[in-house]
Amino acid sequence: MDSINKIIEKIDGFVWGIPLIVLIMACGVWLTIRCCGLQFRHLGKALKFMVKNESDGDGEVSSFAALCTALSATIGTGNIVGVATAMAAGGPGALFWMVIAALLGMATKYAEGFLAIKYRTIDAEGHYHGGPFYYIERGMGERWKWLAKLFAIFGALAGLMGIGTITQINGITSAANNFFDAEGTHIAFSLFDHDYTWTTVISGLLVTVCVALVIIGGLKRISKVSQVVVPFMAILYVICVLVIIITNITKLPSALLEIVESAFGMRAAAGGALGAMMIALQKGVARGIFSNEAGLGSAPIAAAAAQTKEPVRQGLVTMTGTFIDTVVICTMTGLSIVMAGSWADPNLEGVEITTAAFQSGLPIGGQFPVFILMICLVFFAFTTILGWSYYSERCLSYVIGSRKSTTVLFRWLYIVAVFIGPYLTVEAVWNIADIFNGLMALPNIIALIALSGVIAKDTKAYFKKSALQK
Repeated sequence: MDSINKIIEKIDGFVWGIPLIVLIMACGVWLTIRCCGLQFRHLGKALKFMVKNESDGDGEVSSFAALCTALSATIGTGNIVGVATAMAAGGPGALFWMVIAALLGMATKYAEGFLAIKYRTIDAEGHYHGGPFYYIERGMGERWKWLAKLFAIFGALAGLMGIGTITQINGITSAANNFFDAEGTHIAFSLFDHDYTWTTVISGLLVTVCVALVIIGGLKRISKVSQVVVPFMAILYVICVLVIIITNITKLPSALLEIVESAFGMRAAAGGALGAMMIALQKGVARGIFSNEAGLGSAPIAAAAAQTKEPVRQGLVTMTGTFIDTVVICTMTGLSIVMAGSWADPNLEGVEITTAAFQSGLPIGGQFPVFILMICLVFFAFTTILGWSYYSERCLSYVIGSRKSTTVLFRWLYIVAVFIGPYLTVEAVWNIADIFNGLMALPNIIALIALSGVIAKDTKAYFKKSALQK
């Protein structure tokens, strides 16, 4: 098992090497320039559009429902476990690069939402379809259809074997285990020299059943669940972390200084500053993209179903997802971890790092912080599983066509992947997810750069028209 983990780790290091990181960051910079920094200039308008749906738009679900579906896929273990693993591997500086990547990624996410509406299609049954495969094929031309199919294949695999299933259920069962059986005294069975508790088995089974009940119903059932769960759990989690920060406010200045110094390798031993900075950069960008999915090409699959006639408007709404997910929630999680110092404990991994921060930071001690974190993580990860079931299903349909029998079979395979997820090691799980994320991002980034001229032209025309109408 160790040799397999090492192979996976090497592949992850190759996929998420300097070239891909530079490409993703450069894409964000390029789109920020082409769109005149709209993520900073029009954030207020984007947040307003987020909660104000178009009354006469065309689509299957409201813009808010489409955003909640996208957020259901992004606000998950990446916000709680991903931040912790990034900081454990790359130091507190990983949080700095995570936020920088998110600020640039907001322009990337805007472009994805814009293109999703501009190039979406309607099938014979009246369903709206869109995403990178459609804007690659229809925007770049038929000769690039191979690139669209490549994205769809990686997207289906990412949902089935990485970001959509295994990492999420793994995070849920780990959190449940930390609360109900932290000492691991109630062992159900052992596998690959690892003991699995009854808590892991039961919680994994319960989540699998709940997932099956929802995803068999398709997009509209997923969006209905997401509209209720996502806002409620996001607000609850933000309140909890705000309490940690406010009650430990004296530690905030030193925590911010530690994050910045670590980001640029200032705390590394002589000669190791560049290496420390590159590790922080790599882990921060990779985990940031895992969390907010900017550049991944997943969010436009949900955005394409939004009830809207204006691509720019939906692009702005889609952009708010990255702001909420990373700039707000991930930053707050990271600050609580640095203030507690739990990232540096070699005996902790994954959700245990964030759990230790909550136990140290919240004024109410005992098991209450562990319970709150478990509840947040369970619902965050659960909605991510739902969102990615739709994403990966749409990717598969693009490759092989929409066949009811194939769709049903894939949904059951997805459910099986959720079922086996708890029994894979944490390190291997996150590395596999990173690999598929990177492979998925590459075709999408190429398309965003190739279509940046269309994005810039239509965006400028929209805001010029809006200014004249005032």
